[in-house]
Amino acid sequence: MTTSGSSSAMSQLMATPVRDLNLKISGSRLAPLITKFNQELKKAGIVRIQPHFYLSTEWGVPFGAISISIPFHLARTDLIKVQAEQLGFLEGAGRADFLRYLRHEMGHVINYAYRLYDRADWTKHFGSMQEEYVEEYRPQPFSRKYVCHLPGWYAQKHPDEDWAECFAVWMTPNYDWRTAYAAWPQTLEKLEFCDRLMKEINQRDPDVTQIDTDEEVGELQYTLQEFYDKFCNIDERQASDASDDDGLALETALDAPLQGIFEDMGDREDLSTTAPRLPAGELIRRIESELVTNVYRWTGCFPNRVRPMVQQLAERAERLKQVYPADHEMTFILSISTLVTALAMDHVHRRRQKS
Repeated sequence: MTTSGSSSAMSQLMATPVRDLNLKISGSRLAPLITKFNQELKKAGIVRIQPHFYLSTEWGVPFGAISISIPFHLARTDLIKVQAEQLGFLEGAGRADFLRYLRHEMGHVINYAYRLYDRADWTKHFGSMQEEYVEEYRPQPFSRKYVCHLPGWYAQKHPDEDWAECFAVWMTPNYDWRTAYAAWPQTLEKLEFCDRLMKEINQRDPDVTQIDTDEEVGELQYTLQEFYDKFCNIDERQASDASDDDGLALETALDAPLQGIFEDMGDREDLSTTAPRLPAGELIRRIESELVTNVYRWTGCFPNRVRPMVQQLAERAERLKQVYPADHEMTFILSISTLVTALAMDHVHRRRQKS
């Protein structure tokens, strides 16, 4: 296909209403993965409850239901590519990562199906479900009170997520969680409780078997482009809010660190290397996706915060005409990664102080 043909096909795809993409789990790349997951459930002794899987806009489980929503873009490789290009972040695209997210969501299913949140022993270990559920939580990286499973120290977000993460770790096949968390007594206590609890409830039928769906893919009337415009606008508003709140309006403040990274060896007059000088902005844009993903994983600073930081760095590098020698690319990748991580941790620290 020619470049113009590819562009036309992409335009046509983006103009298609999501419901008209005819996306289904059956027959898609997800079907064998869900079969594998059902085998994991059986191996874990979970045979009295079968979750309902459906495609929607994001991962989730409606409260009080046993339905697991899976992001619709995961059903097709071309849509995965669109998601990566539009948002710069993927959750569950690979086989191992997909199963990791399913185990987490199954934790919510178990919680709601057996109404674990009403139990005093559950509340003792995880806290009250009545605690405020805030989208932008303030994690404490490397806290030994919580398991590490999904990126961003997700167990720290809310008691419901703390349980779901513990359950996911407990359910992971061939994972020796007792050894892994032996030096984390509070976390190990939660996992031991989960183990005892699952042995108990696996012997009885669930209290709730309701199937409920939220934004099921067949109901989404907006086009694929409108869907991403909506999400991108949300991200831009949130990033703008962050700038107003805690000084993340970087712009020209980025000039000094960028000059410190690139100008010494990047200077075309520097004779320590004769390698070609390449545009620093292009390098930053090339590593954007992996950088955003990894900074989120290890700092808890959400992708919709990190991505604007990286994009601003690229824009400033272009305006300053920063370059780097091709034979020292890894050095500059490490420097940029460290800078973005520092900016993200500053954001997390400032937000925690205000919460």
